[in-house]
Amino acid sequence: MYLNKVFLYGNLTRDPELKALPSGQQMASFGLATNRSYKDKNGQKQEATEFHNIVAFGRPAEVIAQYMKKGRPLYVEGRIQTRSWESEGQKKYRTEVIVENFQFGDSGRGPASPASGLPKGNEGQSADAAGNDGGEAIKYPDEEINPEDIPF
Repeated sequence: MYLNKVFLYGNLTRDPELKALPSGQQMASFGLATNRSYKDKNGQKQEATEFHNIVAFGRPAEVIAQYMKKGRPLYVEGRIQTRSWESEGQKKYRTEVIVENFQFGDSGRGPASPASGLPKGNEGQSADAAGNDGGEAIKYPDEEINPEDIPF
């Protein structure tokens, strides 16, 4: 068995662009930026950003285009797909993540919005359903965790 699955959580790099396909189905395309922090060989903290092309179809496309804007966080589950086409005598390629599931991220203005793209059984749940009672947000340390400091 083979597996093609992607999990991304990042910020939109541009507003979603909603289009209707010839079949009448809606399609939204947008960019998503993810980043990671690491230490280089000199022990200096570095940050790397990746940019992903995202495509959603049908109702998820409509909902994402309606509620999401550049800079807002979004969680996406999907699959990788590479398209190719001929342009001016050159073969062009574009790798995209096709949305299969999504959830709105926390905008920092209170509880996260419930997402329409959740799997069945999760409708109406927000990011605060994990036990946060709406009180003060969890404060995580700024420094990187050393595996030797973990007691187990």
